[in-house]
Amino acid sequence: MKTYMKRKEDIKFKWYVVDAKDQVLGRLASKIVSILKGKNSPDYTPHVDGGNGVIVINAKEVKVTGNKLNDKKYYWHTGHPGGIKYLTFKEAIEKKPEMPIMRAVKGMLRKNRMRDLLLTRLRVFPGAEHNMNAQKPEKLEI
Repeated sequence: MKTYMKRKEDIKFKWYVVDAKDQVLGRLASKIVSILKGKNSPDYTPHVDGGNGVIVINAKEVKVTGNKLNDKKYYWHTGHPGGIKYLTFKEAIEKKPEMPIMRAVKGMLRKNRMRDLLLTRLRVFPGAEHNMNAQKPEKLEI
């Protein structure tokens, strides 16, 4: 019996909608990563890009555990001397609600050329509405 190996021609790309309301950030991000990489399909092949697209709605209502609401900080540097800046999780959810989910997913993906491609397949929306209806996404319960 031969081992089945997925080919580029066999890929059926799908979009999934994931509701982030009352979901824990890290657990949600790990599920999203497995969908983006294609690990949720039974014919997963590591060297073939068989991933799917993910649309995350209600990003404003994602939860964190413990004291992370005030203690978790997102840092970046402006490039100027003394230009380090940060936002706490609470401030980030108010100002840029899609940033915590994008950063969590980006941090869980492998650091190679595929990461940028996979991140283009992740769309995060702060509310319950999204503009991706033309892709006919399937609702996915996590």
